Amino acid sequence: MSFVTAIYVPEGIVMASDSRQSVTVEGKGPEGRSFKVETVNSDSITKTFLLEQHQTGISNFGQDLLGGVPISSRIKRFIEEDLTPDDNVETVPGKLVEYFRKSFPNADIGFHVTGYKKEGKISIPYVYSCHVSRNAVERRNVKPDGSQSYGAAWSGQTDILTSILIPVVVKDEKGNDKVIRSPAPIIWDAMAVQDAIDFAIYAIRTTIDTMRFQARPKNVGGPIDVLLLTPEEARWIQRKELSGTVPKHQGVR
Repeated sequence: MSFVTAIYVPEGIVMASDSRQSVTVEGKGPEGRSFKVETVNSDSITKTFLLEQHQTGISNFGQDLLGGVPISSRIKRFIEEDLTPDDNVETVPGKLVEYFRKSFPNADIGFHVTGYKKEGKISIPYVYSCHVSRNAVERRNVKPDGSQSYGAAWSGQTDILTSILIPVVVKDEKGNDKVIRSPAPIIWDAMAVQDAIDFAIYAIRTTIDTMRFQARPKNVGGPIDVLLLTPEEARWIQRKELSGTVPKHQGVR
């Protein structure tokens, strides 16, 4: 499982993701008893990608291994094999879902795809939520009347953040909706891009820290990658990097 988020505010779009890969190991013990264990396999998995040529961001969530290969490797192959210089943020989501459905139509994998497209003199933001097994591509940042909307999408292990920020609604004895808890609203339309960055980190960090104390699988964790897209640029705010360690008994020359 994962936690990814995309925050879309007037100044830009912020995408963020955790780095944990959880796997379920199944087998039989010495006495022939079957077992199933969910364990952390890595805290170094990449789930957010920048398509520099297309100025488009992709984040993945859900199932992480397909045919024993990490989704990150398959996304890189998709970029190399299926995209052309003429593609843009409008065409990438459909191509991405189609690419995975060819070989894994029932895969429980979803994506956030975001970026800007120049329409005349204006850069228009696009934010999509996609899912492979549901064959779904949905634009998130427009209202029913077609006008621009601002807000946030989060996917994956969402229960912790949702319980903090989303109103709790139940049915009363007459079958009508009744709000029993209503958190104060977030005014996305007025949010500065720095606050969007802070929110993205807060959302993932809060999920990680809350899971730490709960009796549940710790399937969100590791470094937090944060990508910023604006009409002018696309750049990493923070991103884990490969590194090596040198044994203490060896010098560095």
